[in-house]
Amino acid sequence: MAADSYAQRVDALRAALRRQAAGAAPGVQANPGTPLGLAKRTSNLFRDRAEGAKRRLDLDAFHHVIGVDTAAGTVEVEGLATYEALVDATLPHGVMPAVVPQLKTITVGGAVAGVGIEATSFRQGLVHDSMLSLDVLLPGGDIVTCTPDNEHRDLFYGFPNSYGTLGYALRMVMRTSPVRPYVRVEHSRCGSPREFFDLLARACDGEADFVDGVVFGADTMVLSEGRFVAEAATVSDYTYEHIYYRSLLEKPVDHLTAYGYLWRWDTDWFWCSKNLGAQHPLLRRLYGRARLNSRTYTRLMRLNSRWGLTRRLARWRGLHPESVIQDVDIPIERAAGFLEFLLREIGVLPIWICPIRVPASQRGFTLYPVRAGELYVNFGFWDVVQSPEAHAEGYFNRMIEQEVLRCEGIKSLYSDVYFTRAEFDAAYSMQQYRALKDRYDPGRAMLGLYEKCVGRR
Repeated sequence: MAADSYAQRVDALRAALRRQAAGAAPGVQANPGTPLGLAKRTSNLFRDRAEGAKRRLDLDAFHHVIGVDTAAGTVEVEGLATYEALVDATLPHGVMPAVVPQLKTITVGGAVAGVGIEATSFRQGLVHDSMLSLDVLLPGGDIVTCTPDNEHRDLFYGFPNSYGTLGYALRMVMRTSPVRPYVRVEHSRCGSPREFFDLLARACDGEADFVDGVVFGADTMVLSEGRFVAEAATVSDYTYEHIYYRSLLEKPVDHLTAYGYLWRWDTDWFWCSKNLGAQHPLLRRLYGRARLNSRTYTRLMRLNSRWGLTRRLARWRGLHPESVIQDVDIPIERAAGFLEFLLREIGVLPIWICPIRVPASQRGFTLYPVRAGELYVNFGFWDVVQSPEAHAEGYFNRMIEQEVLRCEGIKSLYSDVYFTRAEFDAAYSMQQYRALKDRYDPGRAMLGLYEKCVGRR
């Protein structure tokens, strides 16, 4: 897509905003005094929201990959473009986005406004660490370009983890990395947390292109190291009959295409497709290859949330369910102890493990303060804890949050959050956030971060 097409879309947006200011914009509903919200057909937020009235702004036109610059190692992309579209646009040029989140439906703007991670993060950091510039639509209707060293550098470093409370990403320039046709993956099995995390730390100091792992149980953990290669005698396909996470226990060495590796988790939503019957061979065939993906599972999850089928079934069985869908980042020296806590107190398995190391030269981002140059471990665990006894709302999630604080870690905000105001303020730099609000949303046209994430609005 040509850059002038982006300029035309910006002009059309400005015209729509002028009409909205005059009270007649077709892309925005509700009264001007209500909070501003983004009208999206899909979302990768995993919390039930008590939605009040909002002025819905439609930015769906901003879904294009504008251009790939292989010489500069960059890609220019609009905020509503999905990573599926971004990967499709970059791979033919022999490059990939530096960090590709696991699910095809995640948008680039969503991964920057939230927190995106994958198996290159031990070398590249998080998605926002690969960002070079950012165009933001501010709540008042202005559009500003933010870079690490211009007059809006405070917003450049403050936008990640702001979840649409400071503005909306219209366009970004992101770093890319070169690829080769195939990925050779070695799966190493470990019998204890200490052995596993020692091996992970060594892998992060080695030559691998990708590092992640899975905890299957207290004595069964697998570390996966991926390396680009030019050739492969045989290539595995995990888009239909075969399930990727099971292969970690079955194949010491595996080969996938570069495309297949980047989306290895999408077919079964890691392993969460089991909750929708999609791992049963007969039901898998009924789903068909075209429906085995995160897009289908997200729709079904939304329907289940609306109808409460899982909750009703659990109560009929005399159980008390609590959704525990979390990603947390823990310093490597605390990782083994945190895993032991999860196994002892929460019991959700499997657990995805992904190391993160923000480059030492990288300035920290305001609202997601991880220490540059230090190795962290992301724990991803997504299931329902079924308890025979009743607990206060958020009992298990609160327990996790307190352990994260004790371990000097940080938690992603895409799902249920129960921190007190004081805990939230300390963990997510709310004093600096309020300064950003004062500059870029002085009229408080958008919700605050605490109100949106903890208040579930």
